[in-house]
Amino acid sequence: QVQLVESGGGLVQAGGSLRLSCAASGRTFSSFSMGWFRQAPGKRRELVAGISWSGGLTYYSDPVQGRFTISRDNAKNTVYLQMNSLKADDTAVYYCAQDRLKYGLNPGRGEYEYWGQGTQVTVSS
Repeated sequence: QVQLVESGGGLVQAGGSLRLSCAASGRTFSSFSMGWFRQAPGKRRELVAGISWSGGLTYYSDPVQGRFTISRDNAKNTVYLQMNSLKADDTAVYYCAQDRLKYGLNPGRGEYEYWGQGTQVTVSS
């Protein structure tokens, strides 16, 4: 049974930084791409960053490119999202997710099937 537990959300002023963490268990973490999604009120859930099983490939959506960095520590079964230069538009619930398939090579188009419970990020302007 896959479990994904996010942490690190909170309230931050515009221009500030936050680091989200997601601890995974239940499958061989190092075999699967991981993604960070977000969902703002009234909007669809969107993929903001993804990282391949080895960490060698990453994906970022246009709105976060250059401000967010996804990384992973396979020894700790943890994926991170470093968020810098935060904007009010970044306010959302952030979810980590794990790909259904092993050894995916396109973390921007993974079949993300397993989800954490989400962590709230609020950016005040």
